[in-house]
Amino acid sequence: MNTDVDLYFTEGCRRCPLGGTPQCKVHNWPEELQLLRKIVLDCGLTEESKWGVPCYTYKGANVAIVSAFKDYAALSFFKGALLSDENNLLDKPGENSQAARLFKFTKPQQIIEIEDLIKAYIFEAIEVEKAGLKVEFKKDLEPVPEELQNRLDEDPNLQSAFYSLTPGRQRSYILHISQAKQAKTRENRVEKCLPKIFSGKGYNEY
Repeated sequence: MNTDVDLYFTEGCRRCPLGGTPQCKVHNWPEELQLLRKIVLDCGLTEESKWGVPCYTYKGANVAIVSAFKDYAALSFFKGALLSDENNLLDKPGENSQAARLFKFTKPQQIIEIEDLIKAYIFEAIEVEKAGLKVEFKKDLEPVPEELQNRLDEDPNLQSAFYSLTPGRQRSYILHISQAKQAKTRENRVEKCLPKIFSGKGYNEY
């Protein structure tokens, strides 16, 4: 996993087998990622490397992540569900996503055309942190193990990858992790599953 922000833009997060190879998703969106990075930094947030990706914080609180996916480059907000989104520009990472919301871009011009709006969303997200607002989570019918849910809540990138999986693949991870009796074992299973989740595979796929 990368701990250097600059390396992310050339090698990716290294959380899946494609990291550091020409096939890594960061090579699909080099201009888009750099534009988003500049916009976020222009808003005064602190740039750090978390979970191998560029994470932007306000006084230590996670606000947003800039990252690459197979079909788009994204600016993801940890508490995007609390943003007003009057322009309906934000998407859910998946239909069950409760907190994170993200911008999706496939062309640099898409970013350039709404740069001022993007900044407005970032400033609103900062205000959410200043106010100490929290997302109220609802229980799922088939509960996600707490150890997995904690990781999904803290990492919009993982949340996007997980909820992009088919329901059957999501369930395979939920069942595999839930079956462990000890919390530490469940945490270890979550960690071991991450590369497959980022690769878009189910637990039993190789």
